[in-house]
Amino acid sequence: MKFLPLPIRRLALPVAALALASAGLAVQAQTYPARPVTLVVPYPPGGTADILARSVGQKLGERLGQTVVVENKAGAGTAIGTRFVAEAAPDGYTLLLGTVSSHAINPAMSKVGYDPVKDFVTIAPLASIPFVLVANPQSPYRTLADLLQAARTQPGSVSYASAGPGTSNHLAGEMLASDAGVKLLHVPYRGSAPALADVLAGHVPVMFDLQSTAMPNVAQGKLRALAVTSRQRNALLPEVPTVAEGGLPGFEVSAWFALFAPARIPREAAQRLSSEMAAIMKSPEMAARLKDMGAEPDTRPPAQFADYVRSEADRYARVLKAAGLSPSP
Repeated sequence: MKFLPLPIRRLALPVAALALASAGLAVQAQTYPARPVTLVVPYPPGGTADILARSVGQKLGERLGQTVVVENKAGAGTAIGTRFVAEAAPDGYTLLLGTVSSHAINPAMSKVGYDPVKDFVTIAPLASIPFVLVANPQSPYRTLADLLQAARTQPGSVSYASAGPGTSNHLAGEMLASDAGVKLLHVPYRGSAPALADVLAGHVPVMFDLQSTAMPNVAQGKLRALAVTSRQRNALLPEVPTVAEGGLPGFEVSAWFALFAPARIPREAAQRLSSEMAAIMKSPEMAARLKDMGAEPDTRPPAQFADYVRSEADRYARVLKAAGLSPSP
């Protein structure tokens, strides 16, 4: 029997160990997923994010051949659930239903304990829901131009309701005021429901409401739609002009949703998940489901959407700073 010289044997051992480790990773990648996958929703059950997660989770589970368990981890304005995923093992078995709040707004407002860009990998964009600038039918505002003219004539006389400081519909109002060079009076509530109730009652004239909840009230004549915040006219409200058409080019605000995984997830697992999600999001069934929710599918490639997340984080940081909502100490 021949023995390798000692220096060669010392070199051969780590090489052999590396080869075995690589082989193990290859087997793991080939068998992914070998157990159920957890999809964390950083919101309570029943909301738009939760409904979307359960629709996506069911379809993803069917394609992966494993159960996708939706787990709600609400609290701290999405920070608790999002941080949980950021700190989870990067093995592809813990995913996040992330939103504009978890990845753009909240990190710019407070110390959330995670980096929305560095700590995550974008698996797939899912959908977006634009806002609709709605007015009580008894208000004097029939168009966006009417509202802006009133704000220019009497600065601070036009009030708008929101779900609270730092929420998406609050910041939509801040963006509108900044882009138009006017002053609007912000009236915060503890949630969108009470804010909308006061607009319907005529106590506050306008608010930016999600398209999904605005459409029924607009259709019934309970609210007047002045403009949508999408870049182009929305197929669900084709007769309503965009804010950009109202004289503010480039204006765009939406509540977006995407699937994320912890950074350093194995490339093969990320590619498998992205591929399956791309097929799901292009299916007629999912398109119909999103339409029922008042949402539009987002089919951008993951890398392109990751760039968008970075730009959104930067944009909301600027808006929050201008609004005086600096990060908590």
